[in-house]
Amino acid sequence: MVTPEEIGRIEIFAGLDEVERERVSRLAADISLVAGEYAAHEGEERALFALLEGRIEPVKLVDGIERVVGVRHPGDIFGEVPIVLGTLFPVGFRAAENSRVMRLEAADYHAVAALQPNVAKEVGRLAAHRMGGSHGLSGLAAEPPPPRVIVAGHRWDPGCTELRRFLDLNQVTFKWLTPDTPDAPEQWGGPLPAEEDWPAIRIVDGKTVVRPQLRRAAELLGLGTEAVAGEYDTVVVGAGPAGLAAAVYGASEGLRTMVVEREAPGGQAGTSSRIENYLGFPSGVSGAELASRALQQARRLGAEILVTRAVTRIDAATLQLHLDGGDVIQARTIVLACGVAWRQLSIEGFDRLAGKGIHYGAARSEAPNTHGLDIHIIGAGNSAGQAALFFSTHARSVTILCRGGTLERSMSRYLIDQLAMRPNIQTLYRTELAAARGDISLEEIDVRDSATGDITRLPSGGLFIFIGADAETGWLPREIALDPRGFVLTGSDMRATGRWTLDRDPYLLETTVPGIFACGDVRFGPVKRVAASVGEGSMAIAFVHQYLRDAGWTEERPPDAPPHGAALPVDHASVSTSATAR
Repeated sequence: MVTPEEIGRIEIFAGLDEVERERVSRLAADISLVAGEYAAHEGEERALFALLEGRIEPVKLVDGIERVVGVRHPGDIFGEVPIVLGTLFPVGFRAAENSRVMRLEAADYHAVAALQPNVAKEVGRLAAHRMGGSHGLSGLAAEPPPPRVIVAGHRWDPGCTELRRFLDLNQVTFKWLTPDTPDAPEQWGGPLPAEEDWPAIRIVDGKTVVRPQLRRAAELLGLGTEAVAGEYDTVVVGAGPAGLAAAVYGASEGLRTMVVEREAPGGQAGTSSRIENYLGFPSGVSGAELASRALQQARRLGAEILVTRAVTRIDAATLQLHLDGGDVIQARTIVLACGVAWRQLSIEGFDRLAGKGIHYGAARSEAPNTHGLDIHIIGAGNSAGQAALFFSTHARSVTILCRGGTLERSMSRYLIDQLAMRPNIQTLYRTELAAARGDISLEEIDVRDSATGDITRLPSGGLFIFIGADAETGWLPREIALDPRGFVLTGSDMRATGRWTLDRDPYLLETTVPGIFACGDVRFGPVKRVAASVGEGSMAIAFVHQYLRDAGWTEERPPDAPPHGAALPVDHASVSTSATAR
């Protein structure tokens, strides 16, 4: 309980009389923090805090690394910037030692400020001070984050394209040097490796690796590639929207949770350039930003994330997962959230020009490469429409190639309306791609009018493909039932196969192997939307709990498990909107 005397020791409230201090003390929440625990995370809703005991550090997440940008001592306040501007917290506030803070909700603060204008004036002055100067928020905003990696590679080298995509999806800032980059040796920090050894990467600490495998790059950057423990309550295969949702809920509810991702978190949804209709983001949000938020949330709550690791097989009898490299992980339960892969086109020129102007999906980092070019998008779904809108702000023209006679059957109305408003976007209906042409990179495409059969050759500086996806489940054990297209059968669909052997009914997301669940796009079902994937990921964890109870497992975390980042209740609404969208 915060006392009136403690309120008086806070500088901005020192001028209040005894009655007013008593009122503030009744409104204030008294919060105790252990060292490392957050009073407020970056991106949380606004509130005004004051430090009563201990020491608080403002922390800004820069390129995935927490950077301390100041300090608060007893009597200081924090949260004044979001209170004044009506925004979310631009930085987090973490206890540097055991501390005690008071929290005033925004509505309670404004009620006090209405009666005491001097309080509002002082909070406004402090907010202006925090934002101004080279060491304030404006200085942080003006200071570009230093790159963690320097990449040397040719623009049309598929290996360089793959490496840059990997870094981008893992939210690793990098500087890209090409043969025509001015002062390339100075930016590299010395002579560049021979071009026949490109792509090459140089980590900020000076280590240089030529033609690196993605796992080697991940290891150099400190991304998780090795399991900490040998046994987990639940292992999630895949870090798309469903997998990250399962990780968030599993870790937050006390399960020792590990996620295995073969490339980078976010899945296909992480490459979506702009999502306009995902609940909770009225101005829209990119798939990469949603993936980043979900990843931060999962790690903060204690989930272990492995990247560049693939599950090669699962032992259905023991629930052991065999990873590439020979590692074997024991799981009590497994959640399959491995998603789907973009459907590949078998068209003349594609194999030779893949990564040289032809891309499956669209990472935001590709946008500068389309500047002033005429680009083409294959597909008629929401992902294609979102990409067209995004690239239209960089490319000279964007042309959507649609096999059907209309977009209405496969694309949301809001996207169709926005496409119609962009003068540099056009759609060619009843059109199919016939060939891709170019010597070093993509230069032209041949398109066929499906009504007449006529072929037209068009100049093209980039081709981005969104034509649907296929399940890649051939590696799963034969004990897991699949539909004819390879999607995993669960619940009643699975039971209809006659392969369920237990007396109890299967859980809704349970496969033919008890204890193995499936969620998201890899699961057979009519709905392939991110909101559905997020819901299924969280629901899978509810079934995991039930399965563990039925099996007699205790659900307590092992005593040596790392503590969850903050002992705060999980806000189910924020969990849902932190997942990525497609």
